Amino acid sequence: MAPAMEHLLNDTRARRFGAMMNRRDFFATAAGAGATLSLTPRLLDAMAQGPLIQRAIPSTGEKIPVIGLGSSATFASVARSEEVAALRAVFQAMVERGARVFDTAPGYGASEEVAGKIVNELGVAGKLFWATKVNVAGRGGSTADPAAARAQIETSLARFAQPRIDLLQVHNMGDPPTQLKIAREFKQAGKVRYVGITTTFPNQYASLIDVMRNEPLDFVGVDYAADNRDVEETILPLAQERKIAVLAYAPFGRTSLFRRAANTPLPEWAREFDATTYAQFFLKFCLSHPAITAVTPATSQAKNMIDNIGGGIGRIPTAAQREQIIKFVDALPALPGR
Repeated sequence: MAPAMEHLLNDTRARRFGAMMNRRDFFATAAGAGATLSLTPRLLDAMAQGPLIQRAIPSTGEKIPVIGLGSSATFASVARSEEVAALRAVFQAMVERGARVFDTAPGYGASEEVAGKIVNELGVAGKLFWATKVNVAGRGGSTADPAAARAQIETSLARFAQPRIDLLQVHNMGDPPTQLKIAREFKQAGKVRYVGITTTFPNQYASLIDVMRNEPLDFVGVDYAADNRDVEETILPLAQERKIAVLAYAPFGRTSLFRRAANTPLPEWAREFDATTYAQFFLKFCLSHPAITAVTPATSQAKNMIDNIGGGIGRIPTAAQREQIIKFVDALPALPGR
């Protein structure tokens, strides 16, 4: 099976609760370097390249690992014990290999609650860089209720069982004047370390650009992938100019890249920047843009978490190799209906 299709099917099966690695199985193979018995030669090759790269948050200079974990599609609804066990293994694999950034939101179903419970049971909550969001405004430009926003943030703190949230972002441009002000209140009180804003909707880019130009921000969060490069035009250069860190979401194009590459072999020249799987290939493309601080792909399988971490290890594509990746991706078969 082609590597891209294998990675896609692994997560698809996991979401259907089939063929999951449970906690006991994971820890049984975690001796020594950690889970090496469960790794393919491709994943071991990636891990041999060195430590996980870290990049500085421009507003402070603090460094964070460039590969993290997202949760919008994988932590939203957890009901079965085998699914919880699989997510425990994901966090264990993440922490053991130096990844720290965990991106979540109250709007992602049970994501905050499930993640908080798991990492506190594992005793690793203090090792994570907690990035969550606030938005009680809803869609359509409605006004946020300040009391509701404050209550939502306090609930997030309680779920994490930590003294502070590392990054609190206003979710999808929800009433920035009201909710950014409240986020800064929590920052001033020492309950939040960094403040930012996100959008995953291109029709909100103009509003995001306006906020970036006129508000003091530590972070922005946007979708960015080799087949979704619109933010390169203004948002990423502006982030560099304004010294704003960037979290890149959906680096696999919400699985479109895996589906398009399914039957196409990974190009041999990918090894020139230490990519041995399609996941690493696509993640390294995102990291090759100097504005990107960290990328947070979602997964519900430990071996995919390890594979993703490989995307932040070793060499990063040069400007010329970025163009080579773009040409390769643009030439992949289009998906039906697109």
